[in-house]
Parts: sequence; C-alpha cells; structure tokens
Amino acid sequence: MQLLEIECLGQTLRLEGSMAGWQQLFWGDQCVSQINANADSESFLHQFSLQNEQGELQVELKGSLQWQPFDLQFQLLVNEELLHENTLNEKDIEQRQVTQGEKQPIKFSFVGMAGLGLKLLKSAKVIKVLFAAGSLAAYSWLFSIEFAIALILCLVFHEYGHIKAMKYFGLKTKGIYLIPFVGGLALSDDKINTRWQDIVISIMGPFFGLILSIACLIGYWLTDIEILAGLAVFNALLNLFNMLPVLPLDGGHVLKSIAFSINSKVGLVACVLGAALGVYISYHFGLALLGFLLAIGSIEIFFEYKRRHLSDLLPLNRYAQIVSALWYIITVGGLSAIIWFVGQTANDALSLPLKILGS
Repeated sequence: MQLLEIECLGQTLRLEGSMAGWQQLFWGDQCVSQINANADSESFLHQFSLQNEQGELQVELKGSLQWQPFDLQFQLLVNEELLHENTLNEKDIEQRQVTQGEKQPIKFSFVGMAGLGLKLLKSAKVIKVLFAAGSLAAYSWLFSIEFAIALILCLVFHEYGHIKAMKYFGLKTKGIYLIPFVGGLALSDDKINTRWQDIVISIMGPFFGLILSIACLIGYWLTDIEILAGLAVFNALLNLFNMLPVLPLDGGHVLKSIAFSINSKVGLVACVLGAALGVYISYHFGLALLGFLLAIGSIEIFFEYKRRHLSDLLPLNRYAQIVSALWYIITVGGLSAIIWFVGQTANDALSLPLKILGS
C-alpha cells in the first residue's frame, strides 16, 4: 500500500510497503530503492543519487514504521540538509484521497455502450424511483403488498446504516438503490483507505437491521400485533444472511478485514477457534444451515488469507481487531437470538425463519 507521498525537487517521492516485508521508494514512476522490512516497529533508510544542474545530489528518506497501530515517522534529507519531516497515523491514511488510475481509451462496443448507459442512469434520481417501484411490484407479485412494503422498509433501513457509516468517514454517497430480487445497494463515489473503514461501513447495515428487529420485537410485546413480530423475525433473517462470512456479503467483508489484519500465528489460531465455536453453537441450537454456511464462509476467508499482503488497505490494529470481532459476534448473536426466540411460538409463519436455519 502507499505509505507516503511528498514533493521533492519538483518530483513526486512515493513510499510503498507491505506487512509482508518489503518497502519500495519511487521517484516519479521509477523505483529508486527497495529494502526488506517486517510488520514490527522498525527503522528504515532509503538512499539514492540524483543528477541535476548543481551536480550529484544524495537523497535520504529515513524514519520508523509501526503497522499496528500504524505510526510512520520520517525525515527527508538532500545532501544531509533536512527538507521535510512529519508523523502520520491511521487518521491521516483514512483522510487521504485515493488516487485513481489512468483511464484507458474507450473502444466502441455494444457492451461498453450499455455499461455507459447504466452509469448515466445510476447518476439520475429517476432510476432510484424506477428501481424502488420495480422492487415493490416484484415483491408484491411474489408475496403481498403488505409484505413487500415491510421488506422494502427493512432493506432501506439496512442500507441507511451503510450510508451513515460512509458519511461518518466523510465519503461522498450516491444514495440507496433497491434492486428487484437482489436487495439494496448503498453507493459511494469515494474509495476507502483502511480496513477499519471497511469494517464499519459493512457492519453498520446489519447492525441497523438488528436495532430495527429489536424495536419491532418490543413493539410486539407491548401491543400483541403479530405483524410486528413477523417484521422482527424476517428482518433478522435477512440481516443474518448478510452477516455470513461469504464475499461479497457484509459479513464476508468484516471477517476478511479481520483475518487480513492478523500477522501472527496466535491471531490466526484464535480466528480458527472462533469460527469453530460459532459452527458448534449453531448446531447446538439446531441452526444447521447457519452452521454449515458459517463453516463454508470461514474456509473461503482462510484460503484468501495468504493474499492479505496484496491489499492496499491499512490493516486493523490489535484493539480494532478485538472490537470488530466482538461487534460481529454481538450482531450475529442478537439476530440469531431473535429468530430462535420468536421461532418458539406456535405460529407457523413466525417459526418459518427458524425452520429455514434448521434445515
């Protein structure tokens, strides 16, 4: 990932590195220095020579880098004269604007024109209304108008959680799109820089869904209106499936960010044991389908673990890993508890989500 970018003698000096154990220094597009490093706190020194009108210049970039928590201290010297020094932390990385790659020339094709048309439609507000109307019609045709309205309410509340998280990090949002037979999408114009941003944005949708289910369940206890219990349990099922550790679902992003931030065998063992415990608890309470999907998703994340150093996202620190894991467990546990509790009633419709998870 890109660690540092500064101006030096009219050219861009860029430092890139990875927890895998390497650092590269670029002068413009040319790599001028490469050293081995590791994930622990360690000093570094990059040196190279430049030739200009004044003769040969000796450039040094030195400092110390700690990945978890992220802390970069550096000094830039030319002929032993200090030009620049600074300290960067995770907040600085979060606020950094992601540099977009060069745009390739557009070649005419019907597929390309269709894609361009879709992008133009996505930017128009009218497409949101069309998608929402299509979703309402589709779900009304499959179920009923009442169920369709309730389902769309759940989807909007879920996606609003993602939007709130995006705005918290200062990302520009395009809004919520309801896609018939697919669900909803919360879109942003900006790219993220850190795993913590990925965690918060991903988990806030299901967490908002958990809050909605709890509110509906409390309303059911106070009023005995069964439609509130139905809304609580089906919304819990919808958000629980979103929390499965399967990409591109929200849960897949959460567990991938946690796993990709771990750089020790102890942490990896803890993840494996946590996944095994989740599968065991699911089967213990008769949620066989949930346990099976958790196992499959965890295996998928595990096989991608070796690719973690290829990511440009800043990894989570130890504290953020623990908070993320607990947040995931609380959200999944809360959604599962609602489904299990409501499923104990004699109403076949209300117990359907529990039967689905127990299949």
